[in-house]
Amino acid sequence: MSDTSAAAEAHPLDALFAPRSVAVVGASENPEKWGYWLAAGALSGRQFREVHLVNNRGGKLEGVPFLPSLGALPGPVDHVVVTVPAAHVRATVVEGLAAGARCFTVVTSGATAAEEQELAALITSHGARLLGPNCMGVVDTGSRLQLSWGDFPAGAVGLVSQSGNLALEIGRLLARSGQGFSRLVSLGNQRDIDAADALEALVAHEPTRVITAYIEDFRDGRRLVRVLAEARRAGKPVLLLTVGRSEASGRAAASHTGALVSARSTVAAACRDAGALLLDSAGELVDAAVALLSPALPGGVRVAVAGDSGGQGALAADTLAVHGLTVPPLPDAAAAAVTAYLPPGVVPANPVDLAGAGEADLDNYAGIVTTLLDSGDTDAVLLTGYFGDYASANPTQQEHECAVARRMATAVRTSGRPLVVHTMARDTPALTVLREHGVPVHERVEHACAALVNALRWRQLTPRQFDPGLPPHTGDVLTDGGYESTRALLRGYGLAFPEADFVTTADEAAEAARRIGGPVALKAMGLAHKTEAGGVALDLRDEDALRSAFARMRAATGADRYAVEAMVRAPHAVELIAGVRRDAAFGPVAMVGIGGTTAELLSDTALALAPLTPDTARELLLSLHHAPLLTGWRGAPPVALDAAAEAVTALVQAAVDHPEVAELEVNPLLVHPGGAVALDAHAVLAP
Repeated sequence: MSDTSAAAEAHPLDALFAPRSVAVVGASENPEKWGYWLAAGALSGRQFREVHLVNNRGGKLEGVPFLPSLGALPGPVDHVVVTVPAAHVRATVVEGLAAGARCFTVVTSGATAAEEQELAALITSHGARLLGPNCMGVVDTGSRLQLSWGDFPAGAVGLVSQSGNLALEIGRLLARSGQGFSRLVSLGNQRDIDAADALEALVAHEPTRVITAYIEDFRDGRRLVRVLAEARRAGKPVLLLTVGRSEASGRAAASHTGALVSARSTVAAACRDAGALLLDSAGELVDAAVALLSPALPGGVRVAVAGDSGGQGALAADTLAVHGLTVPPLPDAAAAAVTAYLPPGVVPANPVDLAGAGEADLDNYAGIVTTLLDSGDTDAVLLTGYFGDYASANPTQQEHECAVARRMATAVRTSGRPLVVHTMARDTPALTVLREHGVPVHERVEHACAALVNALRWRQLTPRQFDPGLPPHTGDVLTDGGYESTRALLRGYGLAFPEADFVTTADEAAEAARRIGGPVALKAMGLAHKTEAGGVALDLRDEDALRSAFARMRAATGADRYAVEAMVRAPHAVELIAGVRRDAAFGPVAMVGIGGTTAELLSDTALALAPLTPDTARELLLSLHHAPLLTGWRGAPPVALDAAAEAVTALVQAAVDHPEVAELEVNPLLVHPGGAVALDAHAVLAP
């Protein structure tokens, strides 16, 4: 029995993960009920803690009698698991608080949001914590705490999930890969303990080496980013799944920025800023986790491929290339060393085709893999083909094949370079040896390649050095989002705009044009998308042209106010879009991209959490697919990147300083070799 005391707790959530005593209220003898599995799981950890089962109807499980109520417990209880009908949850919690409970896991669903919030307030007001409601429970394999339904293999992967079934899927995939959970937290409705709380606990949990998460509702995204950054500093990879890829197509946005910044792209920016990986599926998450738990991680993109099939080796090389990795020719010294393991006359290349050398002697596999790992000319080795299946056809080879697997695993540790195995076999003794030594094994080559590249992506991520906190609002409040007001705001932050006058009549427009001089542009005010509505006329060179454009524009838009603005001409200019969208969870999110009327068509954008530094803004600009247009495409001079970065930084700071602004945008931001000038601006005020 553990004798740890409350004073010795290492983390505020120890009552959740490592309680001295547990009570399951709603325990059942019926395997068709949640109360049975929660009770059985709790009993599996009896050697580590006191376990009490409560059901006012009586009964027993595994010889442990059910108590009639929490009041009948012989002493205080740390952790109460609630799986009673919704109507009885509050009364159960009141009883638990009276019994000294410091944590409640509420599996029950069916309450209203208001009822759940009231329950959380009741619990936290007594200094206790709440997991759920509507959750699947919690598991800590190290302390043998299983307060959930399902089988959870033990290992080094921590999981925080808002989906119970997804947690079960990840557990099964981990088991097939030879890994398992250190801890599992099912968040449920997050009325108290949320994703950031659970992730923070995993960062502090020494047995957890890789952290995984499925999160739909990020709550305080800025706090979550701080926790992800803490995990990075602790050397613990965080692999995240979320939803929201299609939100942009389903939302009627009031600006280009709103349409280009989706929920998922915001999470991706947050992950990149904090040094975490956002992935696409449970399988990819598990493959990446296993790769990151291996004894060595890739230090670069060079991969040596070896296999007993020329076709499989060539397909592996193509798949690696698709993922951005390279399969370079073998240097002369490495080629000569590999030749010693190949049949006479076979010319070594990369991929290395064993050409029957494996069948001749299984030791040749270990020799070639070790040579490639030790050569210093590769960052990783991919073994593809038949290895692992020889003993299936000939059981007398089992001991030999396992010994070869051990030699390859040893080569990984001594070389400090990873080996990834793609095999047509499944769950053979040799593959078990590889997995036990941390060598990832995959049945599909594309999974092996993706796992390798994700391990490299995590290693090469450089988190941003910034404080995700936001300052309080200071200064004047923007009262409307029109061009005139937004222009004035941004000019105050240093953005350059063309000379302009704002008018209401054709006569005033003509007078403004004479004062400005040269060709002018005419813009109707009060429109979110002026070009599409017929609210923009460019390059008006005389008064007749201006008056004609004014008449057409008034008829088309019905606008009451117009801008007359000097035309800006700059050779080798590129139109950008720069904007900020205030996300409910993550706050202001900055976006830069290729702009103008094709902004949404091209969707070439880069995002980061605000605020930005000029260096970060410059990095975002250079990360665009069309960045060569900025650095000098086909002999054109480069644009003034520093001026563009300063303009973006100023725009973002304006949005940070003005929380009343939901969206703020400049489109286009015209950048050219001589500087950067904003040609249009728009804001959407928060409701």
